[in-house]
Amino acid sequence: MRFWLRRTVFYLFTAWAAITINFLLPRMMKGDPVSAYLAKNQGKISPEAADALRTLFGLDQNKSLWEQYLDYWKLLFSGDLGRSFSHGLSPVTDVIASALPWTIGLVGLATIISFVLGTAVGAWIGWRRGRATDGIIPVATFFSTVPYFWMGLIAIAIFSSTLKWFPASHAYGKGTQPGFTPEFIGEVVYYGALPAITIVIASLGGWILGMRNMMITVLDEDYVTVAQAKGLSNRTVVTTYAARNAMLPQLSSFALALGFIVGGTLVMELVFSYPGIGKLLLDATNAKDYPLMQGVFLVITLAVLVANIIADIAYVILDPRARQMEA
Repeated sequence: MRFWLRRTVFYLFTAWAAITINFLLPRMMKGDPVSAYLAKNQGKISPEAADALRTLFGLDQNKSLWEQYLDYWKLLFSGDLGRSFSHGLSPVTDVIASALPWTIGLVGLATIISFVLGTAVGAWIGWRRGRATDGIIPVATFFSTVPYFWMGLIAIAIFSSTLKWFPASHAYGKGTQPGFTPEFIGEVVYYGALPAITIVIASLGGWILGMRNMMITVLDEDYVTVAQAKGLSNRTVVTTYAARNAMLPQLSSFALALGFIVGGTLVMELVFSYPGIGKLLLDATNAKDYPLMQGVFLVITLAVLVANIIADIAYVILDPRARQMEA
């Protein structure tokens, strides 16, 4: 009980701190989002409309910072993240909701595939250490050091420009009407295949190396030696005793990776012109769309917190010693 109580207090405090910083950052910047919007629309917005916009965005100069802070929390609890200047004053929640599925579908699926595949291959190489399978290590090391954007540019040059197997950019073809139809889904899969494969290859090496190194460490533990002395099958020793404990550090990294799925692989989405959260954040930054930036940062922060909570639960299930140490 103390374990979960401490974790709950920790995450509640972290969420409060992140939301508070998210509230203060735009107000610490030079000017404000309304001023930036008025600068782009000089002569088109009346002073009365400007005051109405400041009230709409919780920047009413007649209110103190504390009153604005309380209003900000009220808006959050009502699900209102403000209006996006760069999207025709559309609600920020709608703008984020339109980009979020693309990032989760692409980066999320690619991250899960690379984690599962890399962990399995790393466990296998670690179990068979000192054999021919160690030849995979230099290859994994090489791919783990190649930046995402270089991998993406190379993939576009080879598979799009030269071989013309895959399109080089966008999530679906121009003129295609989005909808839950077999044709549109097939087109989305086709357009997303190359960036997804690139993300898997670029991140696979890190998962392989991490799991392989932990497997080598765990295999020297006494409980693994005892399990082998009992005559248990290699499969049981690897899966139940060695890999289960070796993958615990992997879970922390995987939790962070899951949390940053929402943020998207920004450079990768930029290289492939993919309409995800990462590209949305970049466009909002270039347009000085503070409400949208604020909303995206908040969603990314909460996603990382939720992912870490899930990792804590999985950690305790796999290793009850973590709960006992906090008791």
